[in-house]
Amino acid sequence: MSRVDPARLAALALLAAGVIVMVAPFYFTFVFATHGRSEIFSSPPPLWFGGRFTDNLALLLERLPFWRNLALSLYVAGMTTALNLLLCSMAGFAFAVYEFPGKKPLFTFVVGTMMLPSFLNMIPSFMVMDLLGWLDEPRALYIPGAAGALGIFMMRQYIGSAVPRDLIDAARMDGCGEFRLYASVVLPLLKPALGTLGLITFISSWNNFVGPLVVMRSVENYTVPLALRSMQSPNNTEWGALMAGSAIAMLPLLVIFFFSARRLVAGLTAGAVRG
Repeated sequence: MSRVDPARLAALALLAAGVIVMVAPFYFTFVFATHGRSEIFSSPPPLWFGGRFTDNLALLLERLPFWRNLALSLYVAGMTTALNLLLCSMAGFAFAVYEFPGKKPLFTFVVGTMMLPSFLNMIPSFMVMDLLGWLDEPRALYIPGAAGALGIFMMRQYIGSAVPRDLIDAARMDGCGEFRLYASVVLPLLKPALGTLGLITFISSWNNFVGPLVVMRSVENYTVPLALRSMQSPNNTEWGALMAGSAIAMLPLLVIFFFSARRLVAGLTAGAVRG
């Protein structure tokens, strides 16, 4: 009988504890979505599913135009993701392939913006959206987030390592124009990086709370995080309904992550060999 390695056993125990800590909030969100407020705050709290999900859902739909909020979140997250994939891949292509005056300082400036706290953008963003007359409109959410420094950096790194320069030169010798070079030669090779960037951007947009809080005014135009927050009050929060909405809002993210986790890891590690 082989002797159990104590170090390996301790590592497995630590890993199991970490998994429990990470999964517990998701599990209890779905459990509490099936219980009423009194049951949720009982001692001990419920550890298994109840039978009040439909009641909680009905109360949620009574308090909020939840399906509209959910559809708006999908629309904003989808538009933000699509614009980021297009614009960041084009910018990354330009930084990786072309030589132009000020290229290095400009790229340094773009990367440097990632170190700025996001809350610094709140007041300027509100002022610009107000000036354009876009307050309380979905485009006030996805236009400012149409391209990000992280996406540009990822695309530049990936193109520089995964797209051979000889392939680009050969395409030009065959008479391929610059836009066709980007669309027909480079873009098909970016699928792993595009999948990773798309997943990161969609999740970030879906969970965005501060952006809608700054520019949205009516409950009908709230995204899901802001709509669920509006249900909270000091003395009359229906936590069962709130948990039901949170559980439904988590489902798209869980499904997307389940089917794209491997591509996420592959895309994050790709292109890491080039500085």
